Amino acid sequence: MNWKLIFQLSIFGLIMAFGTVSLIPQKVEPVFWVLIFAFCAAVIAKACNGKFFLYGFYTGLVNCVWITVVHFLFYKKYIESHNQLDSILASLPPSFSTHPRVATALVGLIPGVISALIFGVFAFLGAKIAPKR
Repeated sequence: MNWKLIFQLSIFGLIMAFGTVSLIPQKVEPVFWVLIFAFCAAVIAKACNGKFFLYGFYTGLVNCVWITVVHFLFYKKYIESHNQLDSILASLPPSFSTHPRVATALVGLIPGVISALIFGVFAFLGAKIAPKR
């Protein structure tokens, strides 16, 4: 595994983490993610000789870590522009309401792992579509 490549591609996740805190509206965020997934899948297809799904999956997991940490640290600013998350947190058990940052981090792990799986599929399909070297 080329961990340097995984880390370099995950920087897009770090940029998105900061972008979603205040710049990128919640409605437009999926468009950015699809573009990032497609670009990274193309890079993985060109740079790797195999294990395409794992490269995408690991990159997605590192993205999940970046996003969770940034959203945890900038919780108040992030929650202002993400009302949907606020309603999800309100439906959690009362013990989570006393620690909304922790609840945000825990709730964020679920879509993080799902997006890592999707990222892996993008990378796998990108490798199948891309011309062979």
